[in-house]
Amino acid sequence: MSEELTFEEAMDKLEDIVEKLEEGDVPLEKAISIYKQGMDLSRLCHQKLKAVEDQLTQILREDGELESFTVQEEE
Repeated sequence: MSEELTFEEAMDKLEDIVEKLEEGDVPLEKAISIYKQGMDLSRLCHQKLKAVEDQLTQILREDGELESFTVQEEE
C-alpha cells in the first residue's frame, strides 16, 4: 500500500471489503482484486498490532513489572 494508513483506517477499509465480498454480486475478477486488497490490509493490521505489542513489552520491562506481554488473538 502506497499510503500509510492508521490501524483504524485499515480496519474500516477491511470491513468494507468483507461487506462487498459477502454481498456476492461482485464479478469474479473484481472479487479476486478486492480479496488481495483485503489480505494486504489484514497484514498491515497484524504488523501494526505486533509493533504495539513489542512497544508494550519494552515499556513493561523498563518498569520492571512484567517480563513478557502477549496479546490474545481472536479465533
